[in-house]
Amino acid sequence: MARIIAAAQYAALAGDVAGNIERHLHYASTAATLGVQLLVFPELSLTGYEINRAEELVVNPHSAILDPLKALARESSMTIVAGAPVRFGASDLHIGEFAFLPDGHVAVYTKRYLHGAEKKIFAPGQGGPILHLGRIVLAMAICADVSEPDHAANAAANKASVYAASMMITEAGYAQDAALLRGYAKKHAMTVLMANHAVPTGGWVPVGRSAIWNEQGALVAACPDTRESLVLGRRRGRTWEGAVFPIPEMQPGVVVASPELQDGLDNGSQNRSEDRGDFKPGSTHADSNAGANSAAAMPATGLASNQGNLFGE
Repeated sequence: MARIIAAAQYAALAGDVAGNIERHLHYASTAATLGVQLLVFPELSLTGYEINRAEELVVNPHSAILDPLKALARESSMTIVAGAPVRFGASDLHIGEFAFLPDGHVAVYTKRYLHGAEKKIFAPGQGGPILHLGRIVLAMAICADVSEPDHAANAAANKASVYAASMMITEAGYAQDAALLRGYAKKHAMTVLMANHAVPTGGWVPVGRSAIWNEQGALVAACPDTRESLVLGRRRGRTWEGAVFPIPEMQPGVVVASPELQDGLDNGSQNRSEDRGDFKPGSTHADSNAGANSAAAMPATGLASNQGNLFGE
């Protein structure tokens, strides 16, 4: 059976948790249609990188507002990784991310290494568990975590097969971070996934260009720009195939497939914001021998009805 993983290059709504949950459901529903088993969003995707508002934007990983994401993970047999500020009881504030698992559980990871102004707002976290997701063994990382080589080395020591980094990277930092991630893939024989933001957030301008590298450090797929998209990698046997799938425009009120999920969203939502998607569906493919900044166009398609359409078969 093929394994399909995806980085969500996501356009976050500033400080709108309910609106971002709705948009996460749109991305994740699209990913489920494509057979994705692991979907990873960027750093602080549920709030935007609004670190100066972190105290008011804390999300409890067991809050009912997250039930639609839990339900979609369960219904689609997909693990969904999304981020938000988190606090446990009266403890310190952390940059966190939640892995919504197909069995209904939520695993929590907290960022271990902080950067710049984050150090004045958050406390260093403790990391999180290595997740065994069928044939995928997942290690999570958040942005500056990847700047510490021991972080990736520890993931490899714990037999991780996929090192998934939720990022907020600008043009100034992209080349260095991409080189680090590609190097970790090759050194530790791990698949490395990097999910970056698609639009300005928290006063920063991300560069997009989310990517996946295989266990030899070769590029599987990369988005060439900042479009909202899913960067996908499919492994069959020893071979990786890649594609970049633009997110279809979200229709108002059409988010999820089942009444159960829609009811959960309606009950927990406040202050929904307008969708930011502004381009037509299409598909691109990255040359596995290319560098981290290149991707070549494939013929445009609508939402693929099967994986063969998506990967050009």
